[in-house]
Amino acid sequence: MTSPHDLVTRGLRLIDPETAHHAALLGLRAQLGPRARADRWPRLNTNLAGLELPNPIGMAAGFDKNCEAPDALLRSGFGFVECGTVTPLPQAGNPKPRIFRLSEDRAVINRLGFNNKGLDAFADRLAARAGRPGIVGANVGANKESADRTADYVLGMGRVWKPASYVTANISSPNTPGLRGLQERGALEELLGRLREARAPLTVAHGRRPLFLKVAPDLDDAAIEDIAEIALSYELDALIVSNTTLQRPPHLTSDNREEQGGLSGQPLFQISTQTLRTFAQVLNGRLPLIGVGGVENGMTAFAKIKAGASAVQLYSAMVFQGPSLVARILDELDGLLMAEGFDHISEAVGVERS
Repeated sequence: MTSPHDLVTRGLRLIDPETAHHAALLGLRAQLGPRARADRWPRLNTNLAGLELPNPIGMAAGFDKNCEAPDALLRSGFGFVECGTVTPLPQAGNPKPRIFRLSEDRAVINRLGFNNKGLDAFADRLAARAGRPGIVGANVGANKESADRTADYVLGMGRVWKPASYVTANISSPNTPGLRGLQERGALEELLGRLREARAPLTVAHGRRPLFLKVAPDLDDAAIEDIAEIALSYELDALIVSNTTLQRPPHLTSDNREEQGGLSGQPLFQISTQTLRTFAQVLNGRLPLIGVGGVENGMTAFAKIKAGASAVQLYSAMVFQGPSLVARILDELDGLLMAEGFDHISEAVGVERS
């Protein structure tokens, strides 16, 4: 049965994607979204880097860039929500149009360019939810014109550390020129070294927060091995695999398939899951992984988990299926666990990583 929220989603698909995105956020802020208890499925409760999640399905960064609706998203059933990417200074992003639906391919291309209202507004909103339940992480990035991008990450982490449940350094957006260069060994060692140095006094002042790194799907095996080794040596708590891809699989049929930007949605599933599986093989359980890219139902979520993800995130599937999708995925995932003889979701993590 189609929910009223999903009928609204169909209507939103008839208008410009960026306008539809703002309308969806406004609707959530007005408490018009669906409601589902995130802890309704006991088999799905998850420990991720010390965070106790009611379930392993999270909202990926990019949907709520300015931390405007995390509680509404949690009420729709998400086990955790990641807000951002936020940069130190407000940023307009790239010229419009910059989001393109590929409806025939169940995909989206965006070249937003870290558009957001800046760190002060973001951190204030995050701090305002102090005392409320739910895991809400902060995804931090660098301004396009920054003279010292590493300093931007250090500043961002410091500003959100106290109110955030966890912090993610996003070095994998394809829409800020040169940003993905931070994934190269020397640049990554400098970034993680400075973050580790800044993290110590923050932990003393405000307590421990897990620190995650979000990486691209477009990595070769040597880069994956480098990133895994560096992540372990600089004491990161998890890797998020992955961001959008610059690849354009040959099976794409939509008119917008040649638009510049990062591709997400169903065509990203195989690409990102293979990168996830390679990270899982290299890390061999030494660091938790969060799987992102093409999650659109219980089967795709379960595939990420079996490939090595302790938790998964989604975003683009909501564009096509609506906010009731979260509860449907959780129902399906719970059923799949039972059907395959798993008593708990943790037993399935990485069973098909080789």
